[in-house]
Amino acid sequence: MSSAKVWLAGARGMLGRVIAAKLAERSVPFVATDVDLDIANAEAVEAFANAERPSVIVNAAAYTRVDDAESQAADAFRVNAEGAATLARAARGLGAACLYFSTDYVFDGQARAPYVETAPCAPSSVYGRSKREGEVGVLRALEGGSPYVLRTSWLFGENGPSFVRTMLTLMREREELRVVRDQEGRPTYTHDLADVALRLVGVGGAAAPAGIYHFANAGPTTWYDFAHGIHDAALRRGVPLRVARIVPVSTAEFPRPAPRPAYSVLDTGRIEKALGITPRHWMEALDEHLEREMRGQE
Repeated sequence: MSSAKVWLAGARGMLGRVIAAKLAERSVPFVATDVDLDIANAEAVEAFANAERPSVIVNAAAYTRVDDAESQAADAFRVNAEGAATLARAARGLGAACLYFSTDYVFDGQARAPYVETAPCAPSSVYGRSKREGEVGVLRALEGGSPYVLRTSWLFGENGPSFVRTMLTLMREREELRVVRDQEGRPTYTHDLADVALRLVGVGGAAAPAGIYHFANAGPTTWYDFAHGIHDAALRRGVPLRVARIVPVSTAEFPRPAPRPAYSVLDTGRIEKALGITPRHWMEALDEHLEREMRGQE
């Protein structure tokens, strides 16, 4: 699909900005929307789709405030579920492909082996339920067409709040940090996720078969060990840090409004086979991220 025209929804978010930059770098024609177009407004979406006639819709719009979603369920479902289905129906009307980004939160976190795409979904948070409903809506709206659901986990990047950015801020301010050690997952760099997403839907080449895929950087880890990796990578770059101790704590010692999956390691075998790729380790991706941060690049 080298001549694709892409509609990028959620273009000003952490992931959306990276996708927009990559589309521009590759001279791929695209139109970008964000809060200026309510993706849950069917009339507005249909009018925009018919005017622009994209061949691919990449939906990077999302309500991602996991804890706030517990008390703002309507807002989360409007964007993550209703909006996702509305964009997918617009794609169906155009005969276009539609890619929806989803999350490890659709699983209950009780597994002891990496989650494959066909594993049962049992989200325990409002955020997870809203994303799962979005997945189902996209797959149903484009049944027989080209729906893509791309689940990821522990996302970090240059353009928004993330665990990496939070840790670096706290490491400059505090002598001691307490970080959860009994949750395990795979960190994901926005640039790597953006690259595979565009390849998946055939931007610049042949598209992979439609369906559900998982992508994350290699290397299952805990938040505690991820924090240590951030600390060490920052010191290697001469970043001045105040922190002297990183103390492991349990999830029970760090209560949050939304429950977190204890184990959310995603199996990426399907996308590796479909695209002929091997995800790089999160530590390598983290190094690149910190280099970009220090250069002030997005």
